Amino acid sequence: MGFFSALLGNAGTVSQQELIKDYGKLLTDTEVIELGFKLFRDTFIFTNKRLILVDKQGITGSKTEYKSVSYKSISRFSVETAGTFDLDAELKIWVSSEVQPSIVKTFNKSVNVYEVQKVLAHHVLG
Repeated sequence: MGFFSALLGNAGTVSQQELIKDYGKLLTDTEVIELGFKLFRDTFIFTNKRLILVDKQGITGSKTEYKSVSYKSISRFSVETAGTFDLDAELKIWVSSEVQPSIVKTFNKSVNVYEVQKVLAHHVLG
């Protein structure tokens, strides 16, 4: 857990306890949540086996989509940052051999997109 403990100071990170409480029912018996990031109403959860994207939909956020992506199916990813005064950044993830990115998320300054990219790289390239 040393690699991930360095990231826990990020304002956008979510504690393991909170993630387990809210999303533990999604895990397999041998799966462990390593790190999570909150992005507005959406959440990125990195486990030892996959990436789980939680997408709250609608005005009330009562409808929720849980998207599961195995690390081995991620063929590439990119981070695009804006200029100095625009603090938004965009993360794109391609699954398998798709031409267009399967997942596109925009991050504001509360989440360091480089930290999300680092965790993703650790799992996809490791």
